[in-house]
Amino acid sequence: MLKSMLTRRNAMLGAAALVAAVTLAQPAAAITPDEIKARGKIIVGIQGDNPPWGFVTSGGKQDGLDADIATLFAKELGVSVEFVPLEVNNRIPALTAGRVDVLFATMAMLPDRAKAVQFSKPYVANAIVLIGPKSAEIKTNDDMAKFTVGVAKGAAQDTQVTKNAPPSTTIRRYDGDAASVQALVSGQVETLGGNIFYMDRVEKARPGEFENKLEFQKLYNGACTRLGEKEINAALNTFIDKIKANGELKAVYDKWMKVPVPEFPETLEGIPFAAN
Repeated sequence: MLKSMLTRRNAMLGAAALVAAVTLAQPAAAITPDEIKARGKIIVGIQGDNPPWGFVTSGGKQDGLDADIATLFAKELGVSVEFVPLEVNNRIPALTAGRVDVLFATMAMLPDRAKAVQFSKPYVANAIVLIGPKSAEIKTNDDMAKFTVGVAKGAAQDTQVTKNAPPSTTIRRYDGDAASVQALVSGQVETLGGNIFYMDRVEKARPGEFENKLEFQKLYNGACTRLGEKEINAALNTFIDKIKANGELKAVYDKWMKVPVPEFPETLEGIPFAAN
């Protein structure tokens, strides 16, 4: 009798645990611009340690190119903006779990990512590069085998270094951009996979010692929403078209990038700009 009762109790507990697990695994409910307007604020996932894209100032304020673009989008919706600083690895999970409404978080537009999130039209261009000592002979991908290479784990530079480096290359992965840059300037690694704006940070820490050695990939960044969220994706695309046309994107570029706004592609293979 007791054994039977325990068996039934264990079965009930197991079923409850399964229901809880399924509930937790379900994606967040879709959100619309009207719901954001009714709430009065938009919650934006952004990087907290990757200038000039997104970073937290000494005064605790979120700043950078992505912060400025997100603030403009909030203004377009007529709401305030709340930033949630994220690491590279938890950007997409934070979005799909509903912690944030949208990502303006240095999100390189890659086909694999487009299976997990909905990209907007691109609003900024980037490139993935290898940074190394000026004195080092690094002219081809094969030369990477001679050096330890640091990368931000799970970022586009991790993908490109892993793809292009010889199998014998020692690749060390760090939790985020700041940690990988620190690994280079402190001598933990000899070279660093990064984007075109890493050099400014490296130069400030170790003036005159490093340079961009190799370029692996040209990339574009887009804002990200959850798959199937047609209305907010459409609102983002309309907004991006608007700031490209009215000069607001140029003003942000002039402030943070110090380069002309590039020509953006109308399509990218494997990456739809509009939600189905």
